[in-house]
Formats: sequence, structure tokens, C-alpha cells
Amino acid sequence: MTTTLLQWALVLASSITLYFVSPLSRTAPEFFKGARKERSPNTIFLTSSLVISWLFAKSITNAANLGNSFGLVGGVAYAGYYLSFLVAGFVIVSMRNKGGYRSIHHFLKSKFGGSAVVVFTFLIIIRLYNEIWSNTIVIGSYFGAQGTTDYYVAILVFTLLTLAYTLKGGMSSSIMTDVIQLALFMVLLTVILGFILPQYGGSLRPFLSSGRWELSQGVDLLLVALVQCFSYPFHDPVLTDRGFISDTRTTLKAYCWAGGIGALCIIFFSFVGIFAKLNALTGEAPVAVARYFGVPMLLLMNLIMVTSASSTLDSAMASFSKLISIDLSKAAVPSVTKGRWAMVALTGLGTIPVFFDPTILSATTISGTLVLGLAPVFLFWHIPVPRFAFHLSVVGGLVLGGLLTFLPLPNALILGGGKYGSLLSVNLITSGFCFLVFAGSTVFQKKTYAS
Repeated sequence: MTTTLLQWALVLASSITLYFVSPLSRTAPEFFKGARKERSPNTIFLTSSLVISWLFAKSITNAANLGNSFGLVGGVAYAGYYLSFLVAGFVIVSMRNKGGYRSIHHFLKSKFGGSAVVVFTFLIIIRLYNEIWSNTIVIGSYFGAQGTTDYYVAILVFTLLTLAYTLKGGMSSSIMTDVIQLALFMVLLTVILGFILPQYGGSLRPFLSSGRWELSQGVDLLLVALVQCFSYPFHDPVLTDRGFISDTRTTLKAYCWAGGIGALCIIFFSFVGIFAKLNALTGEAPVAVARYFGVPMLLLMNLIMVTSASSTLDSAMASFSKLISIDLSKAAVPSVTKGRWAMVALTGLGTIPVFFDPTILSATTISGTLVLGLAPVFLFWHIPVPRFAFHLSVVGGLVLGGLLTFLPLPNALILGGGKYGSLLSVNLITSGFCFLVFAGSTVFQKKTYAS
């Protein structure tokens, strides 16, 4: 049996198995909140779902490529985004306990009005839209070169199979399969490291000593991640939706555990890229390392990508379904049928960019820059501010961040000479602006109270 046939067998077998394992959701709580027998997900289920939903195919590919570029520094830099779990966990639990909010949209509608909900919805739709293509193109790359028939066929088949089991159970399917997918991911990662580490006598030293902790050697990207982690999680409904489905104690524990586990997984997967760096392998790091070891490694890498991509796709579909059927709906009882149609629509639209050869890292770094204005809105959610404070920060940050991203900065404003020096400067300038205008808006709030 050829390698391609074995790859197809893995994709089909894993996706079909997940379809039969997925529960059939008939009620709104089951379909939109992952409840089973009127019980919310426990800590293990919620943690597993959070972790694997953020171990995107694009994320682990980026981690490996950054390891290839910067050594351990690259892996740690990308793992910095996983501090988002701690930020989101503490803020959401505080919002629920002290503010009584039932969702992010409930908070925004109550404090900032309908116009804020419109802007925010636009941001998260772009996020969910990006999740579809940015993960499926990784799968396609294991079946053929970008732009080939095999590449496109693999993407379409994989996407439709994932849609099938997600339509069956919604959030219940997503959470149930996430537990299986995380367990499989851990096993596969261990086996992959079992190929790599013995090449150096089982020693971690070559990996831990790789790279240089300098601004121009990946530390600039780490600082970008540390800036963005205060805003990045709030435009990701895959992450925030799970903050409102279990009790607050379970929620906080799950978010804390998920942050640590996710960061470690990213760092260890960056070892794949570090191995490529140490052996001067060229091309996409996961693919290059898989080819270095031969067919068994190629199949393992293919399966770990399928596992991580499907977990992210089903979560994005479930979140978009909830967005359309609950957050943006005025219906007293959410429609499961409407939710399923929303999944179909997102999948169709989200697949279109595949045919225009987009770049996966941009789905993280650029979108993270454009939503920096969300940080003060959520970090200081309890502070009284006028409604226009949301627009000053979020829309102002969107416009400024966009302009600075696509227009070249003067060299005097770029920090360091590294690849991400300009991005770091843009993030610092934009973030500073957003906090400044948000803080400035409190002056108008005080004048209102005084009058």
C-alpha cells in the first residue's frame, strides 16, 4: 500500500470514528453548551477541550517552524500566547461572579450597547473564518504541493468529514471528541519525540541550548505574544464560550491547567523544528522531519495534524453556531436547525481562501494586532466608562494597528533588527494608544456623575 493510500486511510478512519463516537444532540443545551444528561462538562473534559482546541494544526506547524528558525526561543515565543488562558480564565470568572454576565455578548450589550456588539461580532467572525482555512491548508500540504489537485481534494474531504460529525452533536460533539483527540495528540507527540530524542542519545541539551535569547533572535516575537495575550483571547469564541458552560470553580481550574499543558505541548512540538535546524533540513519543518525519518514518521505527523485540525474546526463551527443562534438571536428558544445551517455556511465561506494560497502565521500575528483594543475593555470590565470608550479603544486600535501593520514604520521606531521587530513596535504603539484613550474616557464618565 502506498504512502498516500495510508494517509487517506488515517484521515478517513479517524473522521468516521469520530462521527460514530459523537453524541446526537437534540436539545439546545446539548447542542450549544455541551451538556449531557443535564450535566455540564467537568474539569477533565473542559480542560481537554480548551487545550486541544488551541493546539491548532497551524499552531503546531508554526511552533515547529519557529523552532527551526530560532531554536528553543521560537518555541517559547509561540507558547507565550498560552498565557491567554490565564488572562481569559480570571477575567471571565470575575465577570460571572461579580457581574452576573452569562456571555461575552451579554456583557458588551449591557455595558456598551448594541453598536459594540456589532463591532465585536465582526471581529470574531473574522477569527472563526480564519480558523477554517488556516488549519485545513496544513492538512492539504501532507497530500500534495500547494495548488495541486491532491492538495485541494484532501482539504475538501477532510473539511466535509469534520463538518459531518460536528453537525451531529454541536458543542457536545466538540467536547466529547476533544477528550479523545487530546489523548491521541499526547500519545502521538510522545512517539514523535521518541524518534527525535534518541538521535542525540536521549539528551535534551542540544534542544534546550539551541537558539540565542536576543531580541533579534525570536525574543521580539515572545514580547509580541506577551503584549497580545491580554487582548487575543477575547476575540476567540472557541476559548471564551467554554468559560460560561461549567461552574466558575471548574472553569478557573480548567483554564489554569489548559494554559500550562498547552504551553508545554507547543514547546515540545517545537523540538521537531529544532531537530530540522540541527540537521539543516529545508522546507516546512514538520514535513521535512517526517520525510527525514520515512513513512512511519510521515503517517504519525499526518495523524497528529488531522487530530489537531479537526478539533479546532469542530470548535470553530460550534462557536459560530452559538453566535448566530443565541448571541445574535432574539428567539426565546435557540434553534438547533438554525445552528446547523450556520455551521454549513461558515465551512463553505471559510474554505474559499484555500484557493488563494494564504499564509498561516499571518492568521495569528495580524489578527492579534488588530484586536489590541479589547485588552482595556475586558481587563477593566468593572470600571465605569462611557459607552464610546469601547469604540475609542477597539475601533481606534483596529484602525491604528491596521495602518501601522501595512504601512512601513520609520527605522527609528523599530525595536531591534529581528524579523518581528516591526511587529513588536506596532503592537506596543497600538496597545499604548488603546489603554490611553480608554483611560482618558473615564474623565467624561466622572463629569457625567458630577453633573
